[in-house]
Amino acid sequence: LLLLLLLLLLMAALLRASFALSTQRSKPRIVSSSVLSGRLHSFQRVTCREGSFCPQRRCFSMELSPLTAISAIDGRYGRITKDLRPIFSEYGLIRTRVQVEVKWLLKLSSMKQIKEVGSLSSEAINELHSIYKNFSLADGERVKEIERTTKHDVKAVEYFLKERVAHSKELSSIAEFLHFACTSEDINNLAYGLMLEEARSQVLLKEMQNVIDSIRGMAHEHAAVPMLCRTHGQPATPSTMGKEMANFVYRLDQQRNQFAGVEIRGKSAGAVGNYNAHLSA
Repeated sequence: LLLLLLLLLLMAALLRASFALSTQRSKPRIVSSSVLSGRLHSFQRVTCREGSFCPQRRCFSMELSPLTAISAIDGRYGRITKDLRPIFSEYGLIRTRVQVEVKWLLKLSSMKQIKEVGSLSSEAINELHSIYKNFSLADGERVKEIERTTKHDVKAVEYFLKERVAHSKELSSIAEFLHFACTSEDINNLAYGLMLEEARSQVLLKEMQNVIDSIRGMAHEHAAVPMLCRTHGQPATPSTMGKEMANFVYRLDQQRNQFAGVEIRGKSAGAVGNYNAHLSA
C-alpha cells in the first residue's frame, strides 16, 4: 500500500511538472526595449568574411554581375543596355539635374525683369555650360558626398554648383539665384524629361533604325524567294519572303516615327504650379 501511494505521488509530480513546462512554452515572452535594442545592436555588429554567403544576409557584399544584379536590365541584359547607363543611372540623373539648374540660371540672366542677376559675359556662360557638358563620375561622387550632409539630393546639386562657381567673382555674386523660386519637382521632372529625350535620340531610335535597316536588307535579298501562304489553315496563293519582310519594315518604320514624334513635356512653375514664389520674389 505504501509503495502504491509513493508511485501515485510520483506520477502526480511528473504531471504537474509537465503541465508547468507546456504552459511556459505557450506563454508569450515579453522582451524589454533595452534588451531588444541590445540585440539589434549586436546583430548589426555581426560580420562575416567578405564575399562569403551569410544566411541572415547581415553583411552580404558582392560585386555587380549578371548573377548579383537587382534587375535583368543591369544583369542578364547588361551588355545590351550598357549604352543607357550614363543616361538612366544615378550619375545620369545628377548630371541632368545639374543641366536644369544651370539652364535656369542662364534663363534668369536673360530676363531684364530680374535685375539682380543681370546679363552674363560669354566667358561666364561658357563656364556654366561646361559644368554639365563635362560632368564626370568624380563630380557625381562629390554631389553624393554633399548629400550625406544635406540629406537632400536636389539641394546637394545646388551646393555643388555653388562650389563650382565660387572661384568666379561674376558667377559667385549670383550663386544664390541657383534654384531660385524652384521646388525639387521643377528640377526632377525636367531632368527625367532630358534623360528620356537623350535616351531616345542617342540610343533607342538608332537601335530601332538598325533593326529596320536589317530587315529591309533581307527584304531585298529575298525578294524573289517564293513563300507558301495559307488562309483558313489551307495552302493559298503564294507570296515572296521579301514581300513579307517588307510588310514588317513598313510597320516598324511607322512605329519608329510615332515614337520619335512623342512630345516630352515638363513643368517649372513652383511647388503647386501657380508661380507663387516667382511672383512673391
